[in-house]
Amino acid sequence: MLRGCNSCDPVTKTLTGRPLTRRFFDRDVHEVAADLIGATLLVAGVGGPIVEVESYDQDDPASHAFNGRTPRNAVMFGPAGYAYVYRSYGIHWCLNFVCEEPGRAEAVLIRALEPAAGLDAMRARRGVDDPRALCSGPGKLCQALGIDRRLDAHALDEAPFALLERYGTPEIATGPRIGITRAVERVWRYGLVGSPFLSRPIR
Repeated sequence: MLRGCNSCDPVTKTLTGRPLTRRFFDRDVHEVAADLIGATLLVAGVGGPIVEVESYDQDDPASHAFNGRTPRNAVMFGPAGYAYVYRSYGIHWCLNFVCEEPGRAEAVLIRALEPAAGLDAMRARRGVDDPRALCSGPGKLCQALGIDRRLDAHALDEAPFALLERYGTPEIATGPRIGITRAVERVWRYGLVGSPFLSRPIR
């Protein structure tokens, strides 16, 4: 069960909560990132509570938008509440939620979630059984949830996406982001304290 969060029942794993709309994302990326911990992400009914994210803004040297708009990152410059999906190192798909007003390129990278719905589908896609290995990293998460380029620029409040608000205020830890070479000192990674589903512990 999520510590400090009631969005996931400990016995039935029944996910509940009011849907998040695009307006939720129309604000500062760092506020959105923290508020996403404990919220539930489902793609065609498969997913669970988000336990780890990273934030990126337009003035961030580690952001795809730092050097301006390109065909690849164009959705980041559009309205908030859309998915930005890209392939990392030509191998793994990564899911981001676009934030802020149009023209201000900011996005939250979804790094990990607690598998709670559609575990059979996740296991089949990932080829592993351990729940802790299903969604503990952005590439694993996208594979488990069946996310690829087809969902780039798709509205987050329309099917197959469903985002449900969290209840309560979870205990959140922050730390440096992972897998970047610039702006490494910024503590823009957010994780649920005590979660065994993080991609990597936050010290």
